[in-house]
Amino acid sequence: MSPPPRQFSEAPLPGFEPVRTRRRAGPEPHQVAHRKRLRARFMQGGAEAMPDYELLELVLFRAIPRRDVKPLAKQLLMEFGDFNAVLAAPSARLTALPGVGESVIQELRIVAAAAERMARARVLDRAVIASWDALLHYCRTCMAHRATEQFRVLYLDRKNILIADEQQASGTVDHVPVYPREVVKRGLELSASALILVHNHPSGDPTPSEADILVTQQIVDAAEVLGLTVHDHLVIGKGREFSFRAEGYL
Repeated sequence: MSPPPRQFSEAPLPGFEPVRTRRRAGPEPHQVAHRKRLRARFMQGGAEAMPDYELLELVLFRAIPRRDVKPLAKQLLMEFGDFNAVLAAPSARLTALPGVGESVIQELRIVAAAAERMARARVLDRAVIASWDALLHYCRTCMAHRATEQFRVLYLDRKNILIADEQQASGTVDHVPVYPREVVKRGLELSASALILVHNHPSGDPTPSEADILVTQQIVDAAEVLGLTVHDHLVIGKGREFSFRAEGYL
């Protein structure tokens, strides 16, 4: 007669804990469907068919794959004003908002960098004077929503083709230090023949200050001595820009 089969206890051995597999939480079904619909609408109609908060949702999907990002998208827009301002927002202000971490900031910076590079490609190695609208678009993309002032110089060759776009200085919300001698010296180093000055007003109003007018004249005077032409000084605001040449200041 064969012995009865041995019975094994399911109780864990002393000193050992049973291994429990934990299912990784994924997005809820309605979130999956929402993301799918939003992506499909974007592919069919492009960004023009979407309000800012939905376009921002698409950016946040990659940074936050398992959470409803619509409330965060709307909160960001409420805090900073519009889509472009969110992309240009300082990291310190972004991280102060609940739900914004390093991954969110990285995605915003990637989108901003891509937009700048595309805008720059439309003016690089081209005659700037003949591509003035593209130049203005580039300057708006790079500077209109910055939280602090930035002063850039676009250096051109004899055919007015852009050969360098350089940030000379950045400052506070209402001031940026500019050194005319350094601006002109850099032009000689690049063998430039002309230049365009550009800076932004974070307040949104591009009306030049007395200091803006003074430093422009100082740069014009220094450039003239060395045979360089200052084509224009553009002040970039949030909704419009001010051209020194168009307004009779040059």
